[in-house]
Amino acid sequence: MRHLILGVFLTFFCSTFIHSQTKIGGQVFDSNKQPVPFANIVFVNSTIGTITDENGRFYMESENNYSSIKVSFIGFKTKTIKLTKAVTYKMEILLEEEAATLDEVVIYKGKTSKKNNPAIDILKKIWDNRRENGVKKFKQYTYDKYEKLEFDLNTIDSSLINSRIFNGMEFIFDDVDTSRITGKTYLPIFLNEASSKVYGDNILNESKEVLTGNKNAGFSDNQTLIAFVKDLYSDYDIYDNYLKFFDKSFTSPLSRTGVGVYNYVLSDSAYIGNKWCYNIIYYPRRKNELTFKGDFWVNDTTWAIKEINLEITKSANINWVKDLYIEQEFDVLNDSIFLITKDYFQSDFAFSKKEKSRGVYGKRTTLYDKYKFDIKKDRKFYQTQVDPYDQDIYNREDSFWENARMEALNKDEQKVYKLLDTLRTVKAFKRLYNIGTILATGYVEFNGFDFGPLFSTIGYNDIEGFRLRAGGRTYFTSNDRWRIEGYGAYGFKDQKFKYGISGKYLIDRKSRLIVSGGNRRDVEQLGASLTNTNDVEGRSLASSSIIATGDNDRLTSINLSALSLAIEPRKNLIFGVTGSYRNLKPADRSLFSLDFVDPETNELQSEIQQTEIATSLAYFPGRKTTGYGVDRVTVNEGDFATLFLNYSAGLQGIIDSDFEYQKIQFLYQQPWNIGGFGRLNSTLEVGKTFGDVPLGLLSVIPGNQTYLSIYNTFPLLNFYEFVTDTYATLHLEHNFNGRIFSRIPFLRKLNLRELVGVRAAWGQLSNDNILLSAPSNEILIAPEDEAYWEYSLGVGNIFKIFRIDFHFRGNYFDNPDARKFGVTGSFGFYF
Repeated sequence: MRHLILGVFLTFFCSTFIHSQTKIGGQVFDSNKQPVPFANIVFVNSTIGTITDENGRFYMESENNYSSIKVSFIGFKTKTIKLTKAVTYKMEILLEEEAATLDEVVIYKGKTSKKNNPAIDILKKIWDNRRENGVKKFKQYTYDKYEKLEFDLNTIDSSLINSRIFNGMEFIFDDVDTSRITGKTYLPIFLNEASSKVYGDNILNESKEVLTGNKNAGFSDNQTLIAFVKDLYSDYDIYDNYLKFFDKSFTSPLSRTGVGVYNYVLSDSAYIGNKWCYNIIYYPRRKNELTFKGDFWVNDTTWAIKEINLEITKSANINWVKDLYIEQEFDVLNDSIFLITKDYFQSDFAFSKKEKSRGVYGKRTTLYDKYKFDIKKDRKFYQTQVDPYDQDIYNREDSFWENARMEALNKDEQKVYKLLDTLRTVKAFKRLYNIGTILATGYVEFNGFDFGPLFSTIGYNDIEGFRLRAGGRTYFTSNDRWRIEGYGAYGFKDQKFKYGISGKYLIDRKSRLIVSGGNRRDVEQLGASLTNTNDVEGRSLASSSIIATGDNDRLTSINLSALSLAIEPRKNLIFGVTGSYRNLKPADRSLFSLDFVDPETNELQSEIQQTEIATSLAYFPGRKTTGYGVDRVTVNEGDFATLFLNYSAGLQGIIDSDFEYQKIQFLYQQPWNIGGFGRLNSTLEVGKTFGDVPLGLLSVIPGNQTYLSIYNTFPLLNFYEFVTDTYATLHLEHNFNGRIFSRIPFLRKLNLRELVGVRAAWGQLSNDNILLSAPSNEILIAPEDEAYWEYSLGVGNIFKIFRIDFHFRGNYFDNPDARKFGVTGSFGFYF
């Protein structure tokens, strides 16, 4: 998903112009001409305001006419400035220090006291009453929801308009719009509208959202981009201690831990509607932390939030996001309960955080209406799935949208649909679109067929030497009921051709009953993972890493055929059954052996023929997906738990199958967001094989002889260093997201991120299984006497894309060719 940022930057652009009545922008300084960060600026006689950023800059606008503004900050005299015209940019405002505080450095820095602070007293009342706010007050609830998503190219200037990249698309610049948040010009490139009905039960802890209409312009057939947009703007609750955006946990200004993170100032009080409210300004105590600046209005009796604004600071340790701005509005119900009525979210994606850098706005506007409460529905209602792909939902008439929209599209948004439809016919736009698609997905699109993925074209191992691979898949729309995939590969050293082909068909959309099958003949590194499935398209990275540590010659030639049936009777709960046949033999018998003694004939065998049937149960609580065809895209990858249970049985004598055995495997993966302390990923795997089997069918503790950091492997183990028939492994990796480095002065500006990992493996291997594979002359060792363990220290976010890990072995130093220390790295586009 993160590669999509690059794809968006390189691709699409468009439209239009609104004139607000009053627009102002500029910078606030002190008497020494130093910028004043987090100063409060409001239109006089209004509740409309903003806060300067870390460089003292500001922008705000209103549809109303205002003649003056008021500027204030702790330790400075409040200043009122008259506006001589409706639009005033590049203002330079000088604030004068109050005489009593000229020598107080702590006041100059804007630090506020944690004691005897009326703003914190109000904050404590918000904490005491937070569970009494919103829909949590009721047993059941239902409401209508309207959501509008938009992407815009921003900072439009003459150099961009005259750029060669827009040859043939000059018409898109006929009109431009101006952001009411930043004052920058922008052009829309994507618009999506969705209308839905939401149901919830606080007693059953269940919720359900039923889509009633969807309409989009720009990328209607690109499910990957739409999935990215939906992941970007996941729901959040401002009353939570931490708000998760872009895989990061930001401390909420309403958090119980906020007092140690934010400065709070009671700024004003006024009526909003018919409710008396207090205005509190907040801003971070330290730089480089995941925090906001902004203000909120809170009711003086229910202590519920009426309005709140949140904006990230420029120094926040987050990549590719220059600005993030959030507004929420709440309405009163029964004179006591406040319900959210509007949620506005705007982010500015950019390669650089410099003021004049060009980027892409991502906007979400969500409106809520027609709340109803305590209408009970049974649990079956929430658990029953309906056919998710109703064509009528995606082809609603204009009359439907006139009623479903809780606010009308402005004149510029109305033009987006027509403009983007026109752009699709322009060759220059199609060229940019194709470039973005390749960067985002790795596939080159043709009519009904995708070529790729391009990222796996070149590989290397000691058996094949350099390896070239080419493949593709059928692809008509994101909701295809069937798909065929295949590839061919050639090794220049072994001079052999390999291939894989598979097909799958979605029999029933409601239950997601899918039948699939295929065949693969290839060279593979077995034992690259513990919990395996017989996926005919699957092949581990370890099989063809271009750069590796040590010899990568213990590869296996595999001929695998499989037929599977899977069903999803309840959301994210999947049952599967697979029948498979595989032939395993060493890719080069002079370098690696799978020899074993046939238990029945006592003859030496060098190939394994095995028929197997496997049943599996997979559960992904909290997983979000998009797409309604045979393939779906996971929207929130890495944000949900995975539980997988597999039972497989070897069937001796079926299609000349060699062995009879039973194997049970269990995997549990869980991400843990630990607020301001970062994120912990954990994986537990256990398994046992019942019956006597040779090396090729045993469970190998997954080593990693590449220089790439691969989660769920042991970077200091060689392939086949530990072999088991009973095993248990644990992986823990914690990313502090820069919490430690942000407190070290000379490291703070680098925005580096610290990582710590610990891994352990325990296993057993029976004497019968050791004797069975004795002819292979492979040294078979299991970590039975004590669990093998290793740990790592890593530094991430180097130049925003690189990560390096240093690994240290904890024991078993006497194993053959044991590595005590190692270094691996990786790169990627992470927020």
